[in-house]
Amino acid sequence: MAISKILIVDDSATDRFYLTDLLEGAGYQVIALESGEACVERAAEIKPDLIIMDIIMTGLTGFQATRTLTKDPVTEKIPVILCSGKLQITDLAWAEKMGAKACVLKPVAIAEIVAIINNLG
Repeated sequence: MAISKILIVDDSATDRFYLTDLLEGAGYQVIALESGEACVERAAEIKPDLIIMDIIMTGLTGFQATRTLTKDPVTEKIPVILCSGKLQITDLAWAEKMGAKACVLKPVAIAEIVAIINNLG
C-alpha cells in the first residue's frame, strides 16, 4: 500500500505546521489534528494511510491514543509513528508495546521520516 494521506496529531500548533509543511513539500496529503482524543474519534472517518503523533500531549497521550487505535478493528491496520522532543530508551520500548511502527525525535528530519514512510509503504 502506497502511503499518500498522512494524519498529523500534535497539541503544538508550531509542530503541526512544521510537519505539515515538510510532508506536503514531499508530496503527501496532510490532515492535522490537535489532540489524541480527536485522533481516536476521527481516524476511522479520515482513513489516513499513516498517523504521525506526538507522545506528550494534554489529555490522551500519544501512547494511549496509539494503543486505542491499534486495539480497534476499524483502525488497527493504520501504522502509527510516534514522535517527541525528548526520547529515552523506555519511550522506544513503550512505543513498540503500544503498537507504533517507529518512534522519532523532534524536530523531525525530512530524510528520516520519508525513509520510514517508504519502509512502511
